[in-house]
Amino acid sequence: MEKQNLYDLNFDELTQLLADLGEPSFRAQQLWGWLYQRYVPDVAAMANLPKTLREKLDTAVTLSAGHIASQQHSSDGQTQKVLFQLPDNQLIETVLMRYEKRRTLCISTQAGCAMGCVFCATGQMGFFRNLSVGEIVAQVLYFARQLAQTGDHVTNIVMMGMGEPLHNYQNTLTAVDRLTDKTGFNLGARKITISTVGLVPAIRRYADEQRQTPLAISLHAATDEERGKLIPVNRRWPIADLMDACRYYIEKTGRRLTFEWALIAHENDTLEQAQALGKLLHGLLCHVNLIPLNPTAGYGGVPSSRERVAAFQAELERYGVSSTVRVRRGIDIQAGCGQLRDRVISQNKAP
Repeated sequence: MEKQNLYDLNFDELTQLLADLGEPSFRAQQLWGWLYQRYVPDVAAMANLPKTLREKLDTAVTLSAGHIASQQHSSDGQTQKVLFQLPDNQLIETVLMRYEKRRTLCISTQAGCAMGCVFCATGQMGFFRNLSVGEIVAQVLYFARQLAQTGDHVTNIVMMGMGEPLHNYQNTLTAVDRLTDKTGFNLGARKITISTVGLVPAIRRYADEQRQTPLAISLHAATDEERGKLIPVNRRWPIADLMDACRYYIEKTGRRLTFEWALIAHENDTLEQAQALGKLLHGLLCHVNLIPLNPTAGYGGVPSSRERVAAFQAELERYGVSSTVRVRRGIDIQAGCGQLRDRVISQNKAP
C-alpha cells in the first residue's frame, strides 16, 4: 500500500488522523511542529511522540517528495538542482539559488507542463499530472532541512519550476497557505512569487481572492504575432485579454506586477519589440524582469548579447518602464526547469 504524504494534510486533517489512531488532539500540534518548524526527515526523529505512535505512523505515512534520482551543483557553489522521483516514477525538479542575502528556491507545481512554450524544456516534454499539495510543500522542506544544518534558512520561493502554477490552482495556492501559516513554516506571503504564462480566468480569480503573494507574468513578446510563436496559450488569451486581466489584478490588489521576458537574440530583443513593450506597459504599475535565454536542446534560440540587453533596457526606460536584468544562476548545470529531467531520461534510454 502506498504511504500517505503527511504534507498533504492540513492541521484539521492531521488531528483527525491522530484521532483515528486513538491519540489525543494535542499530539497534532506536536506533529505539526516537527513537520513545519523542525523539518525532521522521518517520523522516527519525533522524539516527544510515543514510540508506539511513531511505529504506527512510520508504516502509514511519508515525509518526502520522493527519492533523489539525480542532483547537480554549479561550479561556483551557489546553485543546487535536485531531481526527485515520485512514487509513481514521475520526475520533478527543485533548485536552490544562493545570493548574498537570500536563499531562493525555485519549485515545481506539476510534472511536465501543458502550456507548450517553445523555448522551455518543461514545455517541450508535455504534461503528465498535477502535483499534490504535499509534493509541492515537500520540495521546500527538503531544502529547509538542508539549510538548517548550517544555521541558514529559506528566504524566498519562486513557483517557476516545472509546470504552470495556475493550471494547478487549488493545490498551488493551498501549498502557499501551508508555507505561510504562522503556526508552521511561517514564510511571509510576499516572499513567494507565482509565475504564470497568462491564464486569464485564473489571474482574475487570484485578484478576487486578494492574495498577498506577488504575481509574475511570463510575457516574452509584446505583439500577438511574436508571442503566439513562443507561447501557444496566447492563441486562446491574446495580449489584449491578458492585459485586461493584469489591469484588473492591479486595480483589485494595488500590487505591482512583474513581467518576465526571456531575451532571445534577434527574436524578441529587437528595438521594435522593446518599443511595443514600452507602449504596452507605459503607465502600468509594473516591473520587467529581463532574463537572457537559458538555452535548451529542443529550441534553437540563443541568449541575447550584453549589448542587445542594454539597448533593450534603455528603450524601455524611454517609456518610463522600470526593468532589471536577472542574474542567471546554474547555467553550467543547465538549471532551467526540465533540463536535468531530460538529461536523466536520455541517459536511461541510451544503449
